[in-house]
Amino acid sequence: MRLGPLRALRAALLLGLAACIAGPTQGPAVFLSAVTLETDDTRVGGLSGLVLSPDGTGFTALSDRGLLVRGTLERRRGRLTGVSLTEVAPLALTRRDRPIKQPDAEGLAAAPDGTLYLTLEGAVPMLWVLPPDGPPHPERLFEGARALQTNSGLEALARGPDGALYTLPERSGELTRPFPVWRLTPGRWEQVFEIPRSEGFLPVGADIGPDGRFYLLERAFDGIGFRSRVRRFATDGSGEETLLTTRLRRHDNLEGIAVWRDADGAMRLTMVSDDNFKAFQRTEFVEYRLD
Repeated sequence: MRLGPLRALRAALLLGLAACIAGPTQGPAVFLSAVTLETDDTRVGGLSGLVLSPDGTGFTALSDRGLLVRGTLERRRGRLTGVSLTEVAPLALTRRDRPIKQPDAEGLAAAPDGTLYLTLEGAVPMLWVLPPDGPPHPERLFEGARALQTNSGLEALARGPDGALYTLPERSGELTRPFPVWRLTPGRWEQVFEIPRSEGFLPVGADIGPDGRFYLLERAFDGIGFRSRVRRFATDGSGEETLLTTRLRRHDNLEGIAVWRDADGAMRLTMVSDDNFKAFQRTEFVEYRLD
């Protein structure tokens, strides 16, 4: 989701007035490292979706201005040390034979054969399929998808090992209403569970980890910065665990998450921030470990 101009201005004016004023980061996830992407390519920014190769090195990220950004995460002794870009490619999406000029792309998932799946926000939220060989095409949506709030549509997307896709909106419609999670299996949409809404957090990214569980990245904007939270569920919504809750301004606007297992067998949470193309924000890759 993009910050509106008034909220962005407010954040810029107040950025220097408060440092990390909340308590320490909470949860069992252990912070490992963070690195900021430095590039002269002005097209790169607004990264909202993230997938990683099985070894956590190669990445594909999705810009909310309709770009696929590919590259490599560099590490030394298990810590992030740099980011190198290998490709920046615009999405070639068309609707009714007309190009979608500025797709508000948000969620990203990938299949082992290289097929990508992405969600678009905006007035008409959509799910798209990008096969490795062949043109992109939209996927049929569930009934009621078009009634989602503008700029708060299908924000997070994850793919399970069985090929099922999971998605949910950024907003539920009421402060006390839980977030519905929909699953797409071949030819069939169904709502499979609900996620409780609390503490001002909104869903921004999701992944199915190597353990087969559903990981949800959430973000709260508090006027002077962001807080992030990661929760984990079984794919029927049971077994909720809060893995990570950051203090205010611990990181930038984290919106994309990829969950993978490193060479030592530990689960890692790799996240990327959406800088909203603002000079006072940054594109940050952040990594935590679950022991």
